[in-house]
Amino acid sequence: MADPRILDQRSAILGEIAGRTICAQFADIAAAHPDAPAYSMPKDEGWDTLTYAAARQRVMELASAFIALGVEPGDSVALMMVNRTEHVLADLGALHAGAVPISVYATLAPEQIAYIAGDCRAKVAVLGGRAELARWESALAELAHIEHVIVLDPDACPAGERYLTWDALVELGRERHDAAAVTARYEAIRPDDVLTVLYTSGTTGTCKGVPLTHTNVCYEVDVIDEIGRLDPLVAQISYLTYAHIAERVLSMYLPLFKASHVHFCPDPTQLAAVLRQARPVTFFGVPRVWEKLMAGLQALMTTQPEEQQAKVREAMAAGVAYFEAGQNGATPPEEIRVAYEKADASLLSTIRALIGFDRATWVGSGAAPLSLEVQRFFAGLGINILEVYGMTETTGAFTANGPANYRFGTVGPAVPGVEVRIAEDGEILMRGPIATSGYRNLADATAELLDAEGWLHTGDVGAVDDDGFYRIVDRKKELFITAGGENVAPSMIENFLRRHPLIAQALAYGDRRPYPVALITLDGEMAPRWAQANGLEYTSLADFAERPEVLAEIEAAVEEANTHLARVQQIKQWRLLPVEWTTETDELTPKFSLKRRVIHAKYADVIDTLYGNS
Repeated sequence: MADPRILDQRSAILGEIAGRTICAQFADIAAAHPDAPAYSMPKDEGWDTLTYAAARQRVMELASAFIALGVEPGDSVALMMVNRTEHVLADLGALHAGAVPISVYATLAPEQIAYIAGDCRAKVAVLGGRAELARWESALAELAHIEHVIVLDPDACPAGERYLTWDALVELGRERHDAAAVTARYEAIRPDDVLTVLYTSGTTGTCKGVPLTHTNVCYEVDVIDEIGRLDPLVAQISYLTYAHIAERVLSMYLPLFKASHVHFCPDPTQLAAVLRQARPVTFFGVPRVWEKLMAGLQALMTTQPEEQQAKVREAMAAGVAYFEAGQNGATPPEEIRVAYEKADASLLSTIRALIGFDRATWVGSGAAPLSLEVQRFFAGLGINILEVYGMTETTGAFTANGPANYRFGTVGPAVPGVEVRIAEDGEILMRGPIATSGYRNLADATAELLDAEGWLHTGDVGAVDDDGFYRIVDRKKELFITAGGENVAPSMIENFLRRHPLIAQALAYGDRRPYPVALITLDGEMAPRWAQANGLEYTSLADFAERPEVLAEIEAAVEEANTHLARVQQIKQWRLLPVEWTTETDELTPKFSLKRRVIHAKYADVIDTLYGNS
């Protein structure tokens, strides 16, 4: 039986969003803030910006273009572009034509893209340029139901009736614009209609389509706004793919409720520069982003005189103390608050300004566990990273820390109106208005996801403390059992290993083996900096990985990680690989999670040698 308090919360929120669709919300926000900046693309100097009124007019015209191309209500429009204004406009334009827009990960293999395009029966594909066309080659050759292909880069657009440049699509929309017809299309959309379908990349390569409704998204936005205490009309950055649920909710849908100003970062490698330019008030980063930012700052700090480093450490200690004292809604003692404010005024605020976080009031992390060391490092700078937990299948976060109620090392309590419980085997289950109805065209997978009582099975093992804060232990299927019968969570071991700035990724293994071992890769950005700081020559990552000094440093990192682990969890053997793991080389998902089965297969021989087998 559900807690009456939770049911009351749910009822109140559903009442607030009753009748809401994203299309109606866009109309309201554009009318309320017509001149507010909506979307900005970087250019040689400054930004190219669209206001909310201009953006909505463009969306309405694009909807007319899609209708002119034969798009009917319920059709699918697939999109594969980097984060940019045109991606959002195309997505919302298709939506206003009554279609279902679907962003596809640009790192998927051609056969996976063909599967997705066939599964959703895409009628139109909107692609960025040559790279995207190459990945879609199989789908375009095999699937006749893809009637039109829009290509953003005019130089990459092939000839033929099937292809259309972006500029031609825009012109078609202006010529054939019929506001009444578009309005009739989007007003016919109901809150429980499908808003989008996101295909989970998965750690095994199997793609599953997750349909999400307008109600799912409106509810999620409402609770995130309430917990995060988000301000309207503020700057934010969009850089993660729109195939990622967090980016889609936070920088495509949330701005339509808060009239926030979205600054696009089409090239994620330029994120540090865009942060300094945009100075976001809200910002979300997956753990790998925070780890790389921390590594860069640590490297910079080591170049400073020892006296200055000591001052920074002292100031950061005050920051950590302040945010630790404020956990679980507590008010930090006066002396801790005063010490933090002094440190902030003298040094910490200056450091935040240097990296673009001087205006940040809400910064979050999700998609994978964030290490406590990273969390404490940024707390020391006055940046309280609020960890959340959720899945594509739950429209994003269903537990969340907030500025007024957080606890380090946890993913927060359940969001209002959502039930969460721990099953007997430790799996986290949830139930509520943000849960998907199931996987598209996959009845068996849906039956595994949702049980008869409506509980969604996350596949994650977790725990909850007496105050209702949840903690993620590991993926249920990723726990391995040693030959001695001990259950071991590999991600916990990996998180301790990745604390060292030189280590980019680590995979712990030990299923039915006598002890855990690890495969380790170096951080390609950090390695040259570390070499310079330690007086070493750097020519390539592969050569660097063989240097005795580097191997000794990694050995020390493994020993340090082992001090935090129980005896049965400690790494006994390890191997430093001469490569980086990336989404392109297929060891990582687009969310930067390890594809464990892929790595196990690719490095089976290496793993065997770590157990003395050859």
